[in-house]
Amino acid sequence: MTRAPRALAQGALPGLLGYRLRLAQQAVFRDFAASVPGLSPGRVGLLVLIDANPGVTQSRLAEAVGRDRSTLVGVLDQLESRGLVERRRGADRRTNGLWLTRTGRAMLARALARIAAHERRIAARLTAAERRELLRLLAKIAG
Repeated sequence: MTRAPRALAQGALPGLLGYRLRLAQQAVFRDFAASVPGLSPGRVGLLVLIDANPGVTQSRLAEAVGRDRSTLVGVLDQLESRGLVERRRGADRRTNGLWLTRTGRAMLARALARIAAHERRIAARLTAAERRELLRLLAKIAG
């Protein structure tokens, strides 16, 4: 019979914010992936922002999510190829506005319903006040 390996000593890790945040992020992302198959948290975020800001330009969206515009173009190409997002020529003809398609709105609605259940699961160990405080503290860290 084999014994379970003894846990490694953690040293300074438990006291490091970055380490604790990373462990929490991994747990949240695992549950998210199981809850919302086929969409990453980042892509859902883009869909939410486009839905809330119809016609937003690629540049403004890249700025809002803190990503390089050229990187974002590839992600938007993928979302467009899946029929979730459409680009329309802007008023000045040099820019494209972004809109969710009917399929994109439907997928986002389904994803948000699953995300609500996911959020309840990951916050189940927190009181409502603790959840609010955690959100406040995370926003403070993010600056």
